[in-house]
Amino acid sequence: MEKRVLILHGLGGSDYPHWQAHLAIDLIKQNTPMSFPALPNRDNPSLQKWKEFVKKEIENFKPTVVVCHSLANILWFHLCEELEISLDKLMLVAPVRITCDIKEIKEFFPYPIPQDLKSKEVIMAASTNDPYMNVEEAIRLQSKLKVGMKLLEEAGHINAASGYGKLDCALDWINKEEECEEENH
Repeated sequence: MEKRVLILHGLGGSDYPHWQAHLAIDLIKQNTPMSFPALPNRDNPSLQKWKEFVKKEIENFKPTVVVCHSLANILWFHLCEELEISLDKLMLVAPVRITCDIKEIKEFFPYPIPQDLKSKEVIMAASTNDPYMNVEEAIRLQSKLKVGMKLLEEAGHINAASGYGKLDCALDWINKEEECEEENH
């Protein structure tokens, strides 16, 4: 089945040179259908408006892969109960702690911990020095979500400001095909 990748940005967007913008470019170069929408009022978002927007985008674009950064992870957690979808892959990059106190996004918190992330395969990426979620909080979230995690050393919030203009492992993970070999008995 054809991959269709939906990229969801966090507070303030993920404009070039952010790794999500690089990912969008790389997906276009390899002719993978992708959608990288600007969520409404990205500097002062409304949870309800973002949820409505993403539900319409999912309905119209029909993604098989979703890539979230920062606040988009939290948006996904809120959406899980409302979505009838089964993704092939979900990438959660740099989620934020459950008690974030940034005024512009306070209605997103605290967030639910979904029992079903609506995907066959999920990976979470966090950093050893993210100002919005420390390592212990990341491990706690990973454990509650029951997903694999890639811990990046000294990667900050895994964005352009912390030196992540390109995150090749994201494209590699999206492109990786799981191959199951049957054993002969």
